[in-house]
Amino acid sequence: MEDTMIGVDLAKNAFQLHGATMTGHLKFRKKLTRSRFRQFMACQPSAVVVMEACGSASYWAREMVKLGHEVRLIAPQYVRPFVKRQKIDAADAEAIVVAAQRPEMRFVQPKSEAQQACAVLFRTRERLLHQRTELVNALRSVLYEYGHIVPKGIAHIKRIESILEAPNSDLPELVREECGDLIEQIAEKTARIEAKTKKARTLSMATDTARRLQTIPGVGPQTALAISGFAPPRESFKRGRDFAAWLGPVPRQYTSGGKERLGRVSKAGQTDIRSLLIIGAMSRLTVLARKSIAEGLWLGRMLRRKPLMLVAIALANKMARAIWGMMTKKEDYRDPTCVVAS
Repeated sequence: MEDTMIGVDLAKNAFQLHGATMTGHLKFRKKLTRSRFRQFMACQPSAVVVMEACGSASYWAREMVKLGHEVRLIAPQYVRPFVKRQKIDAADAEAIVVAAQRPEMRFVQPKSEAQQACAVLFRTRERLLHQRTELVNALRSVLYEYGHIVPKGIAHIKRIESILEAPNSDLPELVREECGDLIEQIAEKTARIEAKTKKARTLSMATDTARRLQTIPGVGPQTALAISGFAPPRESFKRGRDFAAWLGPVPRQYTSGGKERLGRVSKAGQTDIRSLLIIGAMSRLTVLARKSIAEGLWLGRMLRRKPLMLVAIALANKMARAIWGMMTKKEDYRDPTCVVAS
């Protein structure tokens, strides 16, 4: 059994270590370079290595496991209250150990290489979408300066092309050339986005879990890929509501003196999955708006009393709970709309 806990303050080149017994007594403090850190940890007896869940943490967690150590990751916001006085690397490493020795501390599950690869693909596609949106907005702003109003969205790119290619166009030749260059860049981004989307669709059907998640209305390949890349193992949560709370579509709570007050949606947790679930929930509501919802259902009562966006967030919360249940029981989605709420 490990009798040493080593807190590591990660960096690009200088790693600060704080070694202590499991009861908190200091054993050593060291500042090592990247290469020396690996050599030092290879010579150490099996220990509990604790790091903040920041950049490269999952990589170093996997490396430490290969060397025979037990690894725990802590969210940085849970370490900050334990930093004494000035924020320096040595104080940060000590605070990591102090925080990890708290019996009620929550730890972050390190990501596997496959998880990080899915996350890279997802973020690459998102970055391309943002870049394309920037280009479209730049194109719209140029046309706006010459009196042409074009609505938002990539769907109106054909309308822009028709303005530029019109034989009686009032745009200067130089402006038309520059706008044409922007359109070529947009077309290039679109082609790359479609390639990433196709690759994500293929990956989302490669595992039973990702395929199973897509049986939920409103959950597509991108959401399944985001869950594969960013969500911790289902065993990290005791129940579905814990998973939903981790995602963040829950109200802030302020309880004092036995009085419970619920505020706005916290927007804490994993933003990528939460955003996709809310978008998926909104698409489900759009489809259901064209149909008649059975009397007595929870969703029907909510739609009559609450704004559409609030209902979408509540539905996303339910979708998150269903996702956890499906991953736990390894079952496909079963539509509960035929069951009348009590």
